[in-house]
Amino acid sequence: MSEHRRKPPQPQGGGRAAARRGQSGPSSGRRAAPRGATGSPSDYGLGLGAGGEEPSQGSRADARRASQRDPGGRRRAAEPTGGRRGAPAGPGRGRGRPAPDSKRLIDYPRAGKYGWQRWMPSWKLVGGLFVGFVGSLVAVAGIGYAMVGIPDVAKTATAQNNVYYWKDGSQMVATGGETNRQNIDLSQIPEEMRWAVISQENKTFYDDSGIDPKGIARAVFNMARGGQTQGGSTITQQYVKNAMLNDQSQTISRKFKEIFVSIKVGAEVDKDQIMAGYLNSAYYGRNAYGIQAASRAYFNKDAIKLNPGECAFLAAMLKGATYYDPAGTTSVDPVGATSAANSKRALLQMQDTLDKMVEYGHLKAAVRAEYTSLPRWQNPRSNTDLKGQIGYLVDLANGYLVTNSKDTGITQDLLQQGGYSIYTTFDKNKVKELDEAVTKVQKANIKPKERPETDTHVQFGGASVEPDTGAIRAIYGGEDATKHFTDNADQTGAQVGSTFKPFVLAAAMTWGVRDPDLGSSQAQDERTIVSPESLFSGKNKLKIENYDGSVWKNEKGEEWLQTNDGNVSLGSPPKYKIDLREAMRESVNSAFVQLGMDVGLDKVKDSAVSAGLKESSLTNSGFPSFSIGISDPSAIRMAGAYGTFAASGKQRDPYSVEKVTSEKGQIFTHETKTDQAFTAKVADNVTDVLKTVVEKGTGTNAQLPGREVAGKTGTTDGNKSAWFVGYTPQLSTAVTMFRYDDDESNKNRTFLKMFGTGGQEKIHGASFPAQIWHDYMAEALKGTKAEDFPEPQPIGEVVNAEPSPTPTPSVTETEEESPSPSPSPSRTQVQPSPSESETCSNFFDCQDDSAGTTNGNENGGTGETTPTPTATESDGNSRGNGNGGFFGGPGG
Repeated sequence: MSEHRRKPPQPQGGGRAAARRGQSGPSSGRRAAPRGATGSPSDYGLGLGAGGEEPSQGSRADARRASQRDPGGRRRAAEPTGGRRGAPAGPGRGRGRPAPDSKRLIDYPRAGKYGWQRWMPSWKLVGGLFVGFVGSLVAVAGIGYAMVGIPDVAKTATAQNNVYYWKDGSQMVATGGETNRQNIDLSQIPEEMRWAVISQENKTFYDDSGIDPKGIARAVFNMARGGQTQGGSTITQQYVKNAMLNDQSQTISRKFKEIFVSIKVGAEVDKDQIMAGYLNSAYYGRNAYGIQAASRAYFNKDAIKLNPGECAFLAAMLKGATYYDPAGTTSVDPVGATSAANSKRALLQMQDTLDKMVEYGHLKAAVRAEYTSLPRWQNPRSNTDLKGQIGYLVDLANGYLVTNSKDTGITQDLLQQGGYSIYTTFDKNKVKELDEAVTKVQKANIKPKERPETDTHVQFGGASVEPDTGAIRAIYGGEDATKHFTDNADQTGAQVGSTFKPFVLAAAMTWGVRDPDLGSSQAQDERTIVSPESLFSGKNKLKIENYDGSVWKNEKGEEWLQTNDGNVSLGSPPKYKIDLREAMRESVNSAFVQLGMDVGLDKVKDSAVSAGLKESSLTNSGFPSFSIGISDPSAIRMAGAYGTFAASGKQRDPYSVEKVTSEKGQIFTHETKTDQAFTAKVADNVTDVLKTVVEKGTGTNAQLPGREVAGKTGTTDGNKSAWFVGYTPQLSTAVTMFRYDDDESNKNRTFLKMFGTGGQEKIHGASFPAQIWHDYMAEALKGTKAEDFPEPQPIGEVVNAEPSPTPTPSVTETEEESPSPSPSPSRTQVQPSPSESETCSNFFDCQDDSAGTTNGNENGGTGETTPTPTATESDGNSRGNGNGGFFGGPGG
């Protein structure tokens, strides 16, 4: 039978067929027996035939020839009887597994094993690998230990300066790399300082080997997965980290090097020497390296004179002065590093340290009981290069870089190490001009020696922003950055009063008022865009209503009666209707509070945020007074938000750094991002209304001959702050004034009333703030071409339309009071004076606004609630959440 027509395999077993197969020889032409045909060991090449007899000498050759005649196939012919697919085959038998090879160095996969056992390593292999691994680690550790040396901590704290440049490229100041440090012997360090650090950081310091394996494992794991590195877990590791300041790369190799150094230091250096080195090299904030510099920076005394409370306080600074220095560092983290937040953290940490010192037997309980509050610390400024406005400018630039570290690549640690060239947006001339404008008004009018009850603690702040870019061109942070630490341009907590009203008007022209005849859900969609000629009530003690006509009531069921400045009604009696243009011009509170309710306070809030205010600077928008400025944005943010109107609705965030370079080249360049916050029609109409405020309203003191100016005055409850914010097409500037107890260590700082301050009966935004604004802008814009604002396009419908005759003087509402008349300004009464010097000469007679408090309303605001209509004033401290700085922190 031919090779291609073989019969299928025959059944196994005995019988004639088996006999015939057994008798057939190599020459019979039959192929090798199929798999399992005989079960003969000869199939495995073992030399035994069926029944235990030796086969004929040609049997192996026959099988080999049969396999060669059918290459790659007929696997069954080469497999043993009773075997299974995949079992080992004899030599030369097709595709079977190789026989066990006892000569292999590593028996893996394991020979002679099948299935899962083939892949299960033997205990010999596992044991060998373990021994090899441990041996390798020991060898590596030995080499690493031998290669590293013990660092010299005296060579640390060699950070470079950062160089700051003005807008024109000239150098402003080189700072940041000063080595404020003096090493002292351990004998000059109070024992309480040592125990404070040990109790808080590493209670087993005198007993451990110098490293914390668990802490190391966490640090390596975090870095391996791309997370933040961690500091040393023991004092020895922290000492080594401080001593390796020249290599602060966040890499696993550097971390391993630090580990080897820590092991060597722990084994070869005396513990007291390590402690002294750590306390002398640690960074305590305020550019102070070491305990002696820190003691001087915070308490102006030598370290040896520190008491237990001060030692526990400085131990808290080691946690990170950014978040523990009670002075606050809002330019770095405006939300979380305020003075109040830092003071709270520092006190908690200090108390915890003192408690642990008692627990571990390092301090007597009676001594510990003496220190329950923060020690009295001094102002942090010491570098005379940062005097005047320079310190505020440097802080502002640093804060911008660190707050935006995702974009700039510059963290607080990197900034501290220095080596950067920082090109700011600050205009040297404008900074000088703003400083001079404030100083001129302050020296001429504020006399604390003559009027100590009214003229002490008076503060000014200001900021100037370019609308087309968002670049901050000038700020006034205070009298001197080395004497007054808080930057009044970036954070104050001072309410902005009626300078908030333009955001209410913008909301009304963007979203419109709701239809009072529709349900709440439908009314959100069915709205009427408001024209500036729309009419609202200017009545004093106006009962405020919800948009649907129902009377608004607070959580106590009390109604809201909104008052106006001077307790006067404006508009046409008997309803005292007044259009929004005139209401803005005369700063009528009642009209804008009701407008805010009709639009929806949520939309008013959205409008303010869209313009550029930080949401964190805005108070609870659930009260009617929200519309008249009970929030506390900063001067920088207010200037930027008004700049949005100047730029026809294009919003650009204020910024202070154009670019940064280092030895590696240019590492950051600012890119201006523009958002269309409002349509040009809305923004230009707001500007047109604000122009009338300056032309013939409360802001006439800000007029600049030959230039168009738009702006708004603002005065707050209790006369505790006053503002003027205004702009031309090229520049937007905000100026604020307030009285503020400036004792940095005083935990109960409050805003003070300004009745009688500067010799004025009452301070309005139209008085000193507007005067400063005028003097500064006149100089800042000198030599620049006068530009006009865009012509506004008609917008919206006249809401509440009815014949509106010219307002006439009215009398103060006196339903329950004595009928003493009080004239109210009208459109015919307030006109531009022939000369600027005559305009609004008696500041307290200029109509402005007042942000009062509502009885039963903890959020304040100008108004009253029934059934107790007597006007009351808030203490000026219930000003929302206090968050509103340049980057979202206190003050806007």
